[in-house]
This record gives sequence, C-alpha cells and structure tokens, in this order.
Amino acid sequence: MRIGIAGAGLLGRLLAFQLGRAGHAVEVFDPAADANARAAAGWTAAGMLSPVAELECADQGVFALGLRSLDLWPQWLAQLDQPVQFSRRGSLLLAHRGDEGAAQRVVELLRSKAPASHAPEALTPAQLRELEPTVQGPAHAWLLQGEGQIHTVQAMQALACASRGVTWHWQHTVDQVQASSLRANGELHRFDWVFDVRGLGARPQLPLRGVRGEIFWLHAPGVALQRPLRLLHPRHRVYLVPREGDVVVVGASEIESEDRSPVSVRSTVELLAAAHSVLPELAEARLIHSETNLRPALPDNLPRVDSQAGLTRINGLFRHGWLIAPALVQDALHHMETTKA
Repeated sequence: MRIGIAGAGLLGRLLAFQLGRAGHAVEVFDPAADANARAAAGWTAAGMLSPVAELECADQGVFALGLRSLDLWPQWLAQLDQPVQFSRRGSLLLAHRGDEGAAQRVVELLRSKAPASHAPEALTPAQLRELEPTVQGPAHAWLLQGEGQIHTVQAMQALACASRGVTWHWQHTVDQVQASSLRANGELHRFDWVFDVRGLGARPQLPLRGVRGEIFWLHAPGVALQRPLRLLHPRHRVYLVPREGDVVVVGASEIESEDRSPVSVRSTVELLAAAHSVLPELAEARLIHSETNLRPALPDNLPRVDSQAGLTRINGLFRHGWLIAPALVQDALHHMETTKA
C-alpha cells in the first residue's frame, strides 16, 4: 500500500518504521527542518515508562496500553540498527518527612486503581539504601515493580534512520487530512491510507491544548542511579531519570501553559533544589542542557483514536506518549490491515 503520514513525532516515526518493515511505500510530512530538529514533544521527555504511577491522572485504558507497550518496546528496539538505552528495573516514589500525608494519598489512589500484583510496595530505609545508595534525603519510599525507562533522544534518532522504504518530506506543513489524501504546502497527495499524528498541528480540527514540559540534563559523574525516581512534593511532581554518560534528567510532570519560552529562573531553582534534596551528590553536577516543549492534550487528558476506511487519527497522548505509543501503533496497524482485507 501507499501510506501517507502527517507528523514525524514519536507516533509518526513508529508508524513509518513498522509500515516500512512490512513492505509498504511510506511518505512522512512534517514542518520540521530535518530529522533531528527537536520540534516534536517526543524529544522533550525523560522517557519514564510508568503505567502504575500514571494512574494518578490516567484511566485503566492507559494502564493497559502501558503494560502492552512495556513488552513491545524491547522487541521493536531490537529491530533498530542503532542501540537505544532501555531498562525495566522498576521506579521509586519518594517523599520527605512532613510530606507523607500528601504522598500517602497518592499511594492509596494508585493501590485502589492498580491490580494487587502492581501495587506500590513500601520500603524500609534499609531497603531504599540497598536499591539506591545515593538517595539520602527522602524519609519515605515505595517501589513500583516492572516499570521502565527509554532514552528518548536515542530512540527518535534511531527510528528515523532505520525506516526502510520511507520517504521523509521535511519542511512540509500538512493543513488538510482526509481519507486517502492529505495536503502539504498547498499540494494534494493521494494514498491508500493516511495517518494523522500531528499533535497540536491538528488544531482546530481537534480541541487540543498544549501542556508545557520542562527538563534539565545534569552531568553528574559518580552519581550511581539505577532507576527513575518521582518525588511526591506538595507543589510538584519532580522526577529524576538516569541516562548513559553520567547524565541525570530532571523535570516536572506537567505545567498548564502553552508558553514555549525557555525555562524560567523560578522553575530552575525549584526543580533543581528538589532534585538536590533527593540526591545530595548532585551538588557538584553541571547543568548541560535545558529544554521546553508542548504536549498535545484533549479536555479529558486521554488519548483518542479515530479510524475509518483510508484514515486513522491518533492524538491527545498528553504526558503518556512514550508509555503508550507502541500499543496504539500496533492497534492502528491491525485496524488498517483488517479493514483493507
């Protein structure tokens, strides 16, 4: 089949990768300058794969998609030509003394929504030190077994390089998508099937809003962190994620703003102070990169998939993009195959 994809973010690259491997002729259209232009929201993410932790703001559908995607990620990454950091050592929820009331409410919410086999497991101080010796500040900790992480930048780059049979049309803005056709830079292109995964670019057809995400990269030689951490702070959901090359990514889960400007002084001070309170050894780390972007969200903060003959739209992944994208792509491709048959 001839396939057109509007959008070269995470969903667009996963679709192109899988469709190209299946032997289809794929064309991808995106307004970015090239494959490495960090315009899509997928670039600005720490890559936490946390189906249980996300139940704080997600439903059982997102949870189920996340579990499936956790199994799909290592299978799909093994097919890429470039290595991508991926692990499933679980994640930790942390809280300082004095914040245990708010933290416990979150933990109890997760326990009420997750199956017993995935419920947060309370850790003693000794157990926490055994798992993460560098974590010294928080007085309370819970382990979420089986959760994982992925290096988002490596994955975005590897997906673009490994997509056989794919033609990339950079600097092409799609302003109209219909069944079996799309219009980019004023020119109409016809296909057997079209996927619309433009994120915020799909406005005004969808009632989307942008949710600001901010991250910092810290170079922290000698800080041995094994798994992602979330600090349950009364005002923030601060996370810390280890990456190759002695890098720790620090960020906030969400900010209700469509501001794309650089990170503010207030955010910098608050987030890095919270990170330092969890890992005191970060005191000598170096801030090597900061980044902001907007995640596409619908009013209910849940993903939306609309399918008809010749057209599939996927949008509204909110802050769950890396967690649920593989399962959404798998479902979309299955629908396409069964419909055309």
